[in-house]
Amino acid sequence: MNKDILICGVGGQGTVLACRIIAAAAMDEGSPVHSAETIGMAQRGGSVTSHVRIGGEAYSPMIPFGPADMILAFEPGEAVRTLRSLRRGVTAVVNTAAVKPVTESLKGTGYDGSEMTAYLGKKCDCIFVNAEEVCAPFGSSKFFNIIMLGVAAGSGHLGLSRETLLKQIEKNVPARFLEVNIRAFNAGIEIAGQANPKGEK
Repeated sequence: MNKDILICGVGGQGTVLACRIIAAAAMDEGSPVHSAETIGMAQRGGSVTSHVRIGGEAYSPMIPFGPADMILAFEPGEAVRTLRSLRRGVTAVVNTAAVKPVTESLKGTGYDGSEMTAYLGKKCDCIFVNAEEVCAPFGSSKFFNIIMLGVAAGSGHLGLSRETLLKQIEKNVPARFLEVNIRAFNAGIEIAGQANPKGEK
């Protein structure tokens, strides 16, 4: 299997862990993997983009503009920023709940992510997920990265088995949080199953 996957968001959303789980799952299934992160200036709130390149055709960990097979976007503005890397006709999994930057707090720009999601819906096939809504049953947004992995797996576009991903979740999350993370992963799979081709539930 050859597949290029971009995971984008802001610091503190768990994008790096999601990248690690995908890369390890691909290696478990016998594929060579290159991965890398580009991280913004702030630990929390700065842009974070993780690149995962699966298969023998990739010789660099960084995905150039154009060939990405899937985007997992934890923040709608970041999804728009990385959209030029996505091939036509493939899928983006996008969080519709905006993480407002400092400039929004200072200037009151009105940014809420709605314009971004409207734009994305016109440009590519999207599965839209609202982090605030899907995380409410779990009592914390810290499980959203695992929900996103479930959505990606359930969509069929990630190319990795659910069993292999669950194995890596078991390896990479603390034991005391394992049960709730498994529930979060399964919730993501259910969300993917409810989405139509344009991602509208």
